[in-house]
This record gives sequence, structure tokens and C-alpha cells, in this order.
Amino acid sequence: MENNPIYIKKFNGEIEEFKVEKLKNSLRRSKASEEEIENIVAHITPTLYDGMPSKEIYKKVFSLLKKHNRISASKYSLKRAILDLGPTGFPFERLIGALLRQKGFETQVSVTLQGECVTHEVDVLAQKDGNSYAVECKFHSDPKSISGVKVPLYINSRFLDIQNRWNKDPVKKSHLKQGWLVTNTRFSSDAIDYSNCVGLQLLSWDYPENNGIKHNIDHYALYPITTLTTLTKKEKHQLIENDIILTVELFNAPHALEKIGISALRTKRVINEIKNLCNL
Repeated sequence: MENNPIYIKKFNGEIEEFKVEKLKNSLRRSKASEEEIENIVAHITPTLYDGMPSKEIYKKVFSLLKKHNRISASKYSLKRAILDLGPTGFPFERLIGALLRQKGFETQVSVTLQGECVTHEVDVLAQKDGNSYAVECKFHSDPKSISGVKVPLYINSRFLDIQNRWNKDPVKKSHLKQGWLVTNTRFSSDAIDYSNCVGLQLLSWDYPENNGIKHNIDHYALYPITTLTTLTKKEKHQLIENDIILTVELFNAPHALEKIGISALRTKRVINEIKNLCNL
């Protein structure tokens, strides 16, 4: 392969050379063993061809990984699992609210706030140490979606309208300090530059570096139920409809599985997967 490079088509449509080490690193991040990684690479590399979609490679790798190590498969599928929280953005808002609580914030999801000019629906209102933060979540079901500069421009104008009213209100017990913008995909460089300039806090899949959504979910073991390999896609969405978004929520309410028709034996398997995934 080194002498005859293979070029693959990424999610965003770009063409890039397939690198074995890049695949190995993504598997290492899922905590797969070196033996498991070598076995998967040995199975995958002979099937590659020029123009192969990265989505097809992902499916093959995920299928093999699931046979070797279900927990690593769950972690490897995290990006896809978050995309699968849709089609609405509410489960993603719940996930972000839960992440902020792990960081010591008090949070409310879907809050209506009066601005200086108009009322606004704020996805997550977070409070900590006497300060409040208005968090806007931009959920995308398409992994190719990028939030350009127009998004933080709009979000910052909304935040300033709310802030002008909030901080003049003598009834408020906290200071509305900052607006946040969160997306499950990525921001353009202009969006990042503008947000840094006006003081808008950004959080995306991999931004800030080493402190993005993926890093935080892995760090706090706060996985969405869509990561689970012991449930079908239909079952996961039935649970989401019953307001079960996180694996830890399902662990604490296993009766939710019985409610959607899961047998006692399968319930035990699901709970065991959650225990191993979240180190419970």
C-alpha cells in the first residue's frame, strides 16, 4: 500500500490518502488492544479501493470491532452515536446540560428569557459561582455540516439582547457573564476567529483542542444511549422518546427497557454493557 497509495472520500467530500496509522490511532482512542487493532487492519486493508467512502470503511471497522470488543466499538462509534440522537436537537441539549453539570454548573434546558427587545428561547442556562451563561446548541444530523461565521454573529446578538435586560434586573441574583455556542460537528475558522474576538465560548466535536465534546464525554463517561451495541436503532429511539438520553440514566432506570418490550435476559446484557462502558 505504501508504494500504491489509495485515496478515499471523506464525509465532507474531500479526497485524502488512506493512512493505516490514522486508522490505528482512532482504534487506540477507543481503547482497543494492539492485537485487536492489528487484526482489524489486516482484514480492512485488502478491501480498500480508490474512491472508497470513509463511511464504508467506518462500517467495516465498526462491525469487526464489535466482534472483538463491544466497549471499544461503542467508543469508536461516538461521533455517529451523537448524530443518531436526532432528528430533533433536544436530546443533544440534554447531553450538553449533563456535561456542564459534571463541570459543576447548575443547568436548565429550554428556558425562555426576556431580552431588551424580544424574548428568546435559550437551549441551556448554566449557572456557577454567581455567574450565568446562555448556551445555544446547534445540532446537525449531517456530519459534513460546518457552522460558519453567520451562526456566532446571530447567537452573539441574541446573547447581548438578553444580557442587556438580565444585568439591569435587580431581581436577578447572578450576573449573565457569557454566551456559549455548541455544535456536534465543527466550526469554520472565521466562526472561531469572530467568537474569540467577541468573547463567545465555543465547543464542538474537537474544539477546543483536547477539550472538545468527544474528550469530555470520554473523560466523564457520559455516553448517549445511541452508543450501545446491545440495542437496535428502533429501541434506542423508543428510549429517547421516553426521555432516556444517557447510558447512566438507563442504568438508573432499567425498567425503561421492560417498558419498550426488552426481555429480562437482554436487559441484563444492556446493563452489563453500560457498566463496562462507564466503569460503574
